[in-house]
Amino acid sequence: MTQNDDTRDNQQPETVKKDGPARENKTIDMDGLDIPETDTDNMEEDAELMDAELLDEDGGFPGMDDNMFGQVQEMMAKLQQADELEKENADLKGRLARLAADFESQRRRLQGEVDAAQGQGIAKAAESLMPVYDDLDRAVSMGVGDPAKLIPGMQAVQATMLRVFGGLGLEVTGREGETFDPQWHEALQVVPGDADDVIVQVYQLGFRMGDRLVRPARVVVSKKG
Repeated sequence: MTQNDDTRDNQQPETVKKDGPARENKTIDMDGLDIPETDTDNMEEDAELMDAELLDEDGGFPGMDDNMFGQVQEMMAKLQQADELEKENADLKGRLARLAADFESQRRRLQGEVDAAQGQGIAKAAESLMPVYDDLDRAVSMGVGDPAKLIPGMQAVQATMLRVFGGLGLEVTGREGETFDPQWHEALQVVPGDADDVIVQVYQLGFRMGDRLVRPARVVVSKKG
């Protein structure tokens, strides 16, 4: 071996210098294997350098003018706004579904209360009419044995019925001698008499409940002259 050969063997390969601080590769011995440990600081630095290379001097993308860059920014803003609107729409749909469920539950509860109130009202009205049936049954039984007793029995039924109506809040209107009032009475005929607008005959009694007309009285009214 010549001296030149010895010189070449002893020479170390030249180190290629790069800009920036020299990097030191660390190794971890795992079962005798040398595995290079990743230098996270250098990786982040490389990513920043790559991003800087992609951008031009003005901070934009190379080959893209201001108008195009503005359009891209506007499109990105619209996409973000669309995403927000979609989330808001989903939230509103959820609220609407919950409101619909609450409304249906409330409607069923109210319907149940209405049905219960109607049932109680029917039972109360039937209970009020039972004495009328009892009086009518007695009047018929008495009239079978003695027809002359039928009229007093029917009059008792009539009085009982009026008491039941009074208990329900109904007031009788349209009796003979009352002043005719078109709000409560219906005149079927006008006949001469000693005074104007006086009920002289009743074909059918009327009933009212406070200020509400239940049924008008059908009457005959007098007129002077």
